[in-house]
Amino acid sequence: MPATSTAQRSQGEFDQVVALHDLILRSLDDDQAIDVVSIPLTGKSSIADYMVIASGRSTRQVASMAQKLTERIKQELGRTVRVEGLPVADWVLLDAQDVIVHLFRPEVRTFYNLERMWGFEDDAPPAAAES
Repeated sequence: MPATSTAQRSQGEFDQVVALHDLILRSLDDDQAIDVVSIPLTGKSSIADYMVIASGRSTRQVASMAQKLTERIKQELGRTVRVEGLPVADWVLLDAQDVIVHLFRPEVRTFYNLERMWGFEDDAPPAAAES
């Protein structure tokens, strides 16, 4: 389902977005992701409702988290996820339509600093995602 404004969504569609977002946060927590941040995009962008940014300790962990997350979303919600960057796994982008997930190695995350690009300063980060 393409991202639409919250006002245009039915309760069932909204519940699906919440379930997807919760599944992503749980999966990243289970896989011991580092510094998980969830940025609400409603009213800021039409690309998705949330952007989730997290780090892994190594390319192996980043790749593993991406693969497991893709499988969990497919199994539990029946959604196909588009994945970019998996072979190198320095920065893996998962597009689950309503939620965009960026998984980084810490050095790469620091370099691109997506949180700042979306209006969050280093000294005042968004609330850490709840698990």
